[in-house]
Amino acid sequence: MAQGTQLCNGLDWREWASRGGTMQDDRTLSTIDAAAMLAQVKAWSAINTGTANLAGLAEQAAMLTEAFAVLPGHVALVDPADVTAIAADGTAFDKPHGKHLVVRVRPEANRRILLTGHMDTVFPSDHAFQRLQWLDGDTLNGPGVADMKGGIAVMLHALMAFEASGHSAGLGYDVLINSDEETGSLASAALIAELAAGKLAALTYEPAALPDGTLAHERGGTGNYSITFTGKSAHAGRNPHEGRNAIVAAADLILRLKALESDEITINPAKLEGGAANNVVPDHAVLRFNVRPRTVEAGAAFDLALTRLLAGIAAEHEVSTHRHGGVTRPPKKVDARAQQLFDLVRACGAELGQEIRWQPSGGVCDGNNIAACGVPVVDTMGVRGGAIHSPDEFLIVPSLAERALLSARVIERLAQGALS
Repeated sequence: MAQGTQLCNGLDWREWASRGGTMQDDRTLSTIDAAAMLAQVKAWSAINTGTANLAGLAEQAAMLTEAFAVLPGHVALVDPADVTAIAADGTAFDKPHGKHLVVRVRPEANRRILLTGHMDTVFPSDHAFQRLQWLDGDTLNGPGVADMKGGIAVMLHALMAFEASGHSAGLGYDVLINSDEETGSLASAALIAELAAGKLAALTYEPAALPDGTLAHERGGTGNYSITFTGKSAHAGRNPHEGRNAIVAAADLILRLKALESDEITINPAKLEGGAANNVVPDHAVLRFNVRPRTVEAGAAFDLALTRLLAGIAAEHEVSTHRHGGVTRPPKKVDARAQQLFDLVRACGAELGQEIRWQPSGGVCDGNNIAACGVPVVDTMGVRGGAIHSPDEFLIVPSLAERALLSARVIERLAQGALS
């Protein structure tokens, strides 16, 4: 559906809301409350939920617990898994995260699906971008409105419509809304895998890849590494030959890493920390970098190559090295079964007057993790919007209802036997 104010039944969304904010669609027997969806997005986006803002995440989790309690299942907050990170001095430390929301509905059902989203944003509590504002009659600017407070509202109201459809008895589902997707889902990866196991299909509520509603199809993978170098300090004038320069060793590795780039993998050295006074040979450095493999094989090959590089650096520069991290989101390929799910979404969109397209994406999300479990997933079922991860982030408000109706229809079709 092109950007604009028209919903699939032809009503302007403001007129629709003024009539009570509901849509009855005989084909899905769904009820979508547009006004309630917008109110929730505004309330949720007013809470700062940067991944490190544990207080804000706790407040958001409490609101989501109340909101999802309308579903006929069990709602719980699950503790995050332990995660370690590397400080600038090279020491490992525990990195705290917020709790994750899990909803389980009809766990005894033979046909079960997974729906996922995230409550965290990329904007920390001290970021200047904290307020909502209307850009025009249809477009709301604010932190997380698209990525993905709007997506959470789409998920919830699609499930509410599905439960009211009369077709829900045969389909069970789990919902996961994690607190750490924006930093790689390290504190929820095991939970994602646990909930994905045995599922028929999965839907994830990242915003559409383009403002026109285009879905992300295949995705590359990603991994983050921290390499600590320990050398030997010495006076830069009196006896530099007795030192072992950790900064030089790290710089050598940067150049060798870039030489590994190919059509199958990109490597981004992002931060180099360490050193001391100008007259001291530095004995410490930490290099942080990101890799983007386009295939599983490329990620595995890089990991082996890194092992060889570190051994060579250690020998040539007479330093010791320690590696932390790795590929945490494998590339997401779309196999025949996953393509069937994309085709189902497109068919449901056509029934509703929504034209659904897709294209490959260089970004990553929890859909990568789900696909790695062998479960078909469409991971951009959220709102239409754009400029995510920036102060220009925006939500196209009519898409709240249109995407909720799309999801409700897809879920109903899955309940009726699609993707068997």
